[in-house]
Parts: sequence; structure tokens; C-alpha cells
Amino acid sequence: MVDLSSLDSAASWSKARKEIAAAVDVLLGERPEKRTDLQLTVLDEVDFPRYVRRRVNYFVDDWTRVSAWMFIPEGQEEVPGILCCHQECRQGKDEPAGLEGTGRMALAAHYANHGYVTLAPDCITAGERLSSRSAAYDTTMFYRDHPDTTLLGKMLTDHQHALDVFAEEPRVDSSRIGVVGHGLGGTNALLLAALDGRVQSCVASCGFSRFSTDTDVKRWTESGPINLLPGLQAAIDSGNFEFDWEHLLAMAAPSAVLIITAMMDAAVSNPESCEEAVAMVENLYTYFGAPRAIEHFSHDDGHQLTFETLDMADDWFERWL
Repeated sequence: MVDLSSLDSAASWSKARKEIAAAVDVLLGERPEKRTDLQLTVLDEVDFPRYVRRRVNYFVDDWTRVSAWMFIPEGQEEVPGILCCHQECRQGKDEPAGLEGTGRMALAAHYANHGYVTLAPDCITAGERLSSRSAAYDTTMFYRDHPDTTLLGKMLTDHQHALDVFAEEPRVDSSRIGVVGHGLGGTNALLLAALDGRVQSCVASCGFSRFSTDTDVKRWTESGPINLLPGLQAAIDSGNFEFDWEHLLAMAAPSAVLIITAMMDAAVSNPESCEEAVAMVENLYTYFGAPRAIEHFSHDDGHQLTFETLDMADDWFERWL
């Protein structure tokens, strides 16, 4: 595992980044070298007082079209775009769109009201990508059809296609792209920020705890209800992890990343490790000349996106996008 504290030059970071990226690629499994032509289609459009909501779909591979909600604020040009990754919920994209679920999680509608173009797609195994024969996030069929990849790797590829959607929307300033998510959405947001340089700002809430100190690390490899990283089992058995979440944070540098942690989070066994991970990359952000572009905030209100943390996310995007 790369010792981030030992990095003291551009050359040492370049070498370390390649090593980390190689380890991440192995764990995420097989992914396509090129992204599919989107063939973006607008299915319908509804006007609201401050934005237009479109229902769109687009290809993410040769056979699969993904449905998403796209929000475009009225009367503004060349605005930032924010990808809103949904949490682990059956309704998928409909929660960030504000059509179902918890009101605080209606992030796509929320940021459209703040003047951003937003996009909320369905993850595989949720929303309109849920098989009628399977429960939400049941990965049995996925791994039968895709034995050489991982669910988290597929989600990453699909979210990269979502960023391609922003590139095709003339109202979006493609140099100002953000991503936000809570829970599984936070995991996906951080992974995208680490592995796609188009992301300039990221807010990830309750998305991880460090593998090496996680007392429930097998939750990443469980066969049910959701198996995100089956290849991690070998590292769990040996106790030898090739990388950890601080390495993904390092790969995101110097993009602005806000990590939000619920200290009383029943879904995460060691939330204190999130602050440790952030501390491990602060020197790297300083080296890049962006010491204020990485921050950690914690609260004691359980596994949720609170009003306070939503305000912090708003300020973060206003500052960095």
C-alpha cells in the first residue's frame, strides 16, 4: 500500500498515482475502454416556476438505455452541472428528483432551485433498472451476466456516461462539474471524483469507512442485499489491502472534496476513520496549492443528510463551482 506521507515531489506522486490506479482497476473489475455513444433522447418535459424538468434516457453500453431526470434552471446560461447520485433506495432517481422518498434527499430539485443544471440517473438494480424478478440491489443476475466486473465498477462507468450527458447540454459549463451523494450515493460520488478528472467539486455523505479499520468490512462483499466489491474478499482474508479510501481521496486531488460523516451511523462500523483518511491527504492538497479544497465535517444525527449538512454542501458548491 502506498505511504501517502512519503510523497514529496511531482515525480513521486505520479508514480504513486499509477500504482494506486492499477490497484483500483483490479478491484473494480473489467470496464470498457471506451464509453458508448449516448444517443441522448428527451422523453418529456415539464415546466416549473424556476426550472424545467426533463425525463431523458441514453445508452451506457451497447444494449442498455438508462433513464434519468434532468433539471435545467430558467433564464441562465453556462451554469455548473451537478450529478446527484441516489442512495440505496428502491426508487432510485425518483428520490433525488423529489418524486418519492425523503424531502431532504431531493438533491436534483434542490440544486436546480439554486441555479445548477442537475442530473439524477438510476443506478443498476434500482428504479427503472430493477428487474421484475429481483429485489432492489439483488446482484445475483448481474454477476451471472458480468462475472468479470463489479457492481461498483459498473456504477462508476454509468456515472461517467452521466457526465457525458452534461457535455451535450449547451446550458452547462463543462469546466464546472460537481457530484453529490449520500450513503451509496456518497460512495459513488467519491469514486467518480477520484477517477474522472471532469469532476471539480464533490460532496460525499456517509459514503465509506476505511477498509483496514472497518470491523464490518465484509459488508462490501456480502452476497445480499448488495455485493459491491466481491474481489475485496481476498484482501479481507489476508489483511493486505492494496489501497484504502485515503488513496481515492488523494486521486481526487486537487478537486474540492467535502466528506460528511455521521458519527452515530449504524450503517458504518468505524466512522471515525473518515476523518483519519482526510487527514492523510491534507499534505497532498497543500502540495497542490489547494489546502482548503479538502474538508471533513461530522455530526451525531445518524445515517442521514441533515439540514445543517445540506447547508454545508450548498456553501461548498457555491465556493468551488
